[in-house]
Amino acid sequence: QVQLVESGGGVVQAGDSLRLSCAASGRAFRDYAAAWFRQAPGKEREFVAGISWNGRMTFYTASVKGRFTISRDNASNTVYLEMNSLTPEDTAVYYCAAEDDIGVPVYGYDYWGQGTQVTVSS
Repeated sequence: QVQLVESGGGVVQAGDSLRLSCAASGRAFRDYAAAWFRQAPGKEREFVAGISWNGRMTFYTASVKGRFTISRDNASNTVYLEMNSLTPEDTAVYYCAAEDDIGVPVYGYDYWGQGTQVTVSS
């Protein structure tokens, strides 16, 4: 069983940076793929970025590639999402997710956090 708790959201201006953190419980987390999803008002939840269990593989949705960086520290059971050059279109609730997978899936995650709000003003 894995439990996930996100933090680091807030209100920023366009062009600013923000770093989200996802603290996981459970020894198995270090063997799990992890990802960040987001859901904007009136829209479906979408995949943002994912990372393999050992951090060697990452994958990003096109709209954030080059601006966002996902990373993980298995020693502290934490996953990060560094977000740069934020735009109002990045405004959403951001969710951390984990899945027992050796790759980087973009769907089918079993474990989810409660979400953290990111608001980018123009």
